[in-house]
Amino acid sequence: MKKYSKNKHHELNELNITPLLDLCFVLLVIFILTTAPPINTMNITLPTAGAPARDTPPKVQYVAINNLGKVSLNGVEMTEDQLLNKLVEFRKADPDLSVVVRADTTLEVQRLVNVLDVLISANVDKFGLSTEPRPAGK
Repeated sequence: MKKYSKNKHHELNELNITPLLDLCFVLLVIFILTTAPPINTMNITLPTAGAPARDTPPKVQYVAINNLGKVSLNGVEMTEDQLLNKLVEFRKADPDLSVVVRADTTLEVQRLVNVLDVLISANVDKFGLSTEPRPAGK
């Protein structure tokens, strides 16, 4: 004989709306917070301050190397040792020293590397190589 079990499923008599209400309250709070107007209704006079002191732009030092390999700092020709000493002096006076290296296109690369080594020895962190833009069409 076959036994049949009673179905234990019952009908859904009520709907639990608690999560839906929680969601509605959260959305309502977010809406209220994001649409609250700023309070600008008070007439007040704000205090004034002096103009901020403008920092003078850092002076850039220019190191040039011509096609013969002669080095000059700001137009004054010198040796690499003199260049190192001058850069150390400038670095002591201005810790944020900037140097631009202008090298001739026909210069040996080793000569340029020697000057860059001098910059690194003088602890100059900010240096760049000066270039010219290429002509259009090349």
